[in-house]
Amino acid sequence: MKRLAIAVCALIGMAGGAMADPLQGTWRTAPDDNGNSGLVQVAPCGAQLCGQLVKAYGPGGAEIASPNLGRNIISETISVGGGEYRGKVFAPDTGKTYNSKLVMTGNRLSVSGCVLGFCREGGVWQKLQ
Repeated sequence: MKRLAIAVCALIGMAGGAMADPLQGTWRTAPDDNGNSGLVQVAPCGAQLCGQLVKAYGPGGAEIASPNLGRNIISETISVGGGEYRGKVFAPDTGKTYNSKLVMTGNRLSVSGCVLGFCREGGVWQKLQ
């Protein structure tokens, strides 16, 4: 019985270490300056988090083809605590990669970034899964 208790405790400990980061999952982006939005799938990439564009939508909400499908929109991202993340975010409408600040509150993600002193709000993304 004692061995069973030790085995259960070990399994619980391993499961706790393997728990997913809250940023992981599928996020619907806010519309960009062209009115386009997308679905970004966030998952681990090494010790960091990356978010790949898996679907793109036009201004009317219909799915569209995009040369950015499969591209990491979020990269080099780490948690800095309190629901805040820092890393890089790529903006398809400008073709630029920004140093990002992501702030997660529940199922909402406020996205902003700066490059060469130019800062931009990326809106609020909604978590789907």
